[in-house]
Amino acid sequence: MARDPRQSLLEEFLDQITHQRRLSAGTARNYRHAVERLFALNPGLSLEKVDAQHLRRSVSQLHAGGMSGRTIATMISGWRGFYRWLVKHRSYPHNPCTGLRAPKSPKGLPKALSPDLMARLLEGPASTPLEWRDKAMFELFYSSGLRLAELTSLEISDVDGILRQAEVTVTGKGAKTRVIPVGSKARAAVETWLALRTSLAKPGEPALFVGARGSRIAPSSVRYALSQWALRLGLPQHVHPHMLRHSFATHVLQSSGDLRAVQEMLGHSSIATTQVYTHLDFQHLAKAYDAAHPRARRKKLVVERKP
Repeated sequence: MARDPRQSLLEEFLDQITHQRRLSAGTARNYRHAVERLFALNPGLSLEKVDAQHLRRSVSQLHAGGMSGRTIATMISGWRGFYRWLVKHRSYPHNPCTGLRAPKSPKGLPKALSPDLMARLLEGPASTPLEWRDKAMFELFYSSGLRLAELTSLEISDVDGILRQAEVTVTGKGAKTRVIPVGSKARAAVETWLALRTSLAKPGEPALFVGARGSRIAPSSVRYALSQWALRLGLPQHVHPHMLRHSFATHVLQSSGDLRAVQEMLGHSSIATTQVYTHLDFQHLAKAYDAAHPRARRKKLVVERKP
């Protein structure tokens, strides 16, 4: 069976972005998935003949299949990048993805754990070095509202700031550095983990948190460890690292009402991004109001049916 010429072009494109532009393997995988999905939606159609109508039909098929607008937008971004490369390096006349948009999806509010569930999660017992590592990671997530990449990039050299100054310095999105307070329980958990870390870490390993093989822990390992920790403690929902960041932001905002401070600690460049947590706070207040106020709940209308 002859090789699809479209696939050959895709391999050249992926090789170029991986080795010359030095994009990550994860980004290359996302491009591959998006472009191969476009191939599957337009079987046998040469890349030169793909036009805006073909692309709109492809988007409609993805949407009809249940794909969210956000995921479709990621797909379109992959198609656009591939065609941009074809125009520049293979003399294609134009980029048919120009102006193509994904259908809008309703914006979902970030999911946060209640203070009681958060306490239940963090007060889970730890005895082995790996369990203390997990406890220290989860305490830091919630104490300082870290992103997953920020936590896994922490170094042993950061420990002095955590334990002595009760603060952690991280570099987040856009290479922006920020300093965030660290609570006493997180500091205690980090100190305990530090005493046990040598039993796992390879000699000379600079990462604060290491995996079972002794090198820097992978983000996927953190996700798995947290989901298993929550499962073991019987929490009624799936828990992922970003949920701890959401919980941090929600609980600090509920207690302080200081949106600017939460924005700074989260590292959001725009206050509009942080304002989503005001909606979560309002939901919490609205539920309390409905439960407590005698005139809060609307009475059900009884419609009398005529015989």
